[in-house]
Amino acid sequence: MDIFAIIGLFLGLGFILVGQALEGGNIGQLIQITAAFIVLGGTSGGIVLSFPPSVLRDAVMLFKDIIFPPKVDLQGLITEIVNFSTKARKEGVIALEKEAINASDPLLRFGLEIVADGTDPTLVRSMLETQLEQLENKVMSAAKVYEAFGGFSPTLGIVGAVMGLIQVMQNLSDPSKLGEGIAVAFVATIYGLVAANLYMIPCFNRLKGIYAKVFLAKNVMIEGVLAIQAGESPTLISRKLGAFILGARTNENQN
Repeated sequence: MDIFAIIGLFLGLGFILVGQALEGGNIGQLIQITAAFIVLGGTSGGIVLSFPPSVLRDAVMLFKDIIFPPKVDLQGLITEIVNFSTKARKEGVIALEKEAINASDPLLRFGLEIVADGTDPTLVRSMLETQLEQLENKVMSAAKVYEAFGGFSPTLGIVGAVMGLIQVMQNLSDPSKLGEGIAVAFVATIYGLVAANLYMIPCFNRLKGIYAKVFLAKNVMIEGVLAIQAGESPTLISRKLGAFILGARTNENQN
């Protein structure tokens, strides 16, 4: 579990509510069912229209990765690949056919199996990169649902505000109805901005960061499998793949 993701889900909203209390307001003033229907319901309609059902299902399933991100241990992965390379150097790549079942990742297992079958190196790379590309497309398409939600919701907040103001203008002669219309107008705007800037866009950014590490690990697997097939020494493979770790650390420092 990523404790910082849990903190992030509640931290921003918590400070907003504290600020509301410091201004002498209360939570009840921010609860407007009409505004929620307009913003969240309208945005959901736009999302359903924008994406096919399969992508929407993937987006829902992807949310758990924000709280429970996939574990990526690059150093452990490199050690695993080096162990496979040692086995291949001693007994030949054909030995990988039985060893592949012990691989920690389906892509690595598949790569070892096709190498053991004597597949041409160019074809091996093509097949592995195709699988990785399919995974990247699936994940990023699902993640873009959150980005789109963050793009639509502020606009729907404005729609809610306009509708609230229309209600106000139509009831200028009845002061008892003015407060409700004004509340819907302003709260709808808040809902749209909060949904976008505290939740949906941050979720999209976090998913990109999480899966950048996953895709990096997949690339390590591809290069490792090809190095094994080329007959490179375990020491050379370890050094070559270790460069991925150094590159990942450099990118994190720059970011």
